[in-house]
Amino acid sequence: MKKKGQLTIFIIIAIVIVAIGVLIYLFFPQIKTGLGIGINNPDAFIQDCMEEKIESTVKTLSSQGGSIAPINYFPYQDKNIEYLCYTNEYYIPCVMQQAMLKQHIENEIKNEILAEKKACFDSLKKNFESSGYTVTLIEGETRVELLPKRIVVAFENDLTLTKDGSERYDKLSVVLDNNLYELISIAKSILNMEARYGDSETTIYMNYYHDLKVEKKKQTDGTTIYILTDRNKGDIFQFASRSIAWPPGI
Repeated sequence: MKKKGQLTIFIIIAIVIVAIGVLIYLFFPQIKTGLGIGINNPDAFIQDCMEEKIESTVKTLSSQGGSIAPINYFPYQDKNIEYLCYTNEYYIPCVMQQAMLKQHIENEIKNEILAEKKACFDSLKKNFESSGYTVTLIEGETRVELLPKRIVVAFENDLTLTKDGSERYDKLSVVLDNNLYELISIAKSILNMEARYGDSETTIYMNYYHDLKVEKKKQTDGTTIYILTDRNKGDIFQFASRSIAWPPGI
């Protein structure tokens, strides 16, 4: 009987723990608000509101050669992968298609998240006002930077919160843990070889960067699909090149 009683207690405790876990999962946003994480901290609010959209945008860009809607692309495994170096002729080296690749990707991220930015700042304003604040919000520029090991999206809005005094927050930002900066640096080096020699030797990168995986997928029309992967974090960047292609049968 004593052992049965102990077993019953353990079962009850387990059920209580599971129930608490379910409640936390279902009502986490409300709990977070109750703790003041979202309502009283504009940085945390914007990070939480914008992070998912920025992550999904970066994932799409990384899988398509750096563009949301590629124009000159090669279809590969349900993705339209942009040519970053291209020629439609045979025996001719390719020409760079995105000379300012880093800046191009930054602009693509910026343009893609504008609607979400407006919705998040409108939501922030309503949340603070419902908590008794007087909110003054003047919209400013959105600045996206690819930096080593991270992506920073800075919102240069002028936000003033007034409640029993005045608090001021400038340049709220979202920081994403991502190695896209490093991957596109490798991509640009590969593209330079494609433009100069018509091909590239990828093993040198993996010998030097042990956390890097470089895949090189040759296609029948002379296109090469490159897939760069950070082995530790799983971040990828893939792109297409067509350089010094040979006619079929040669």
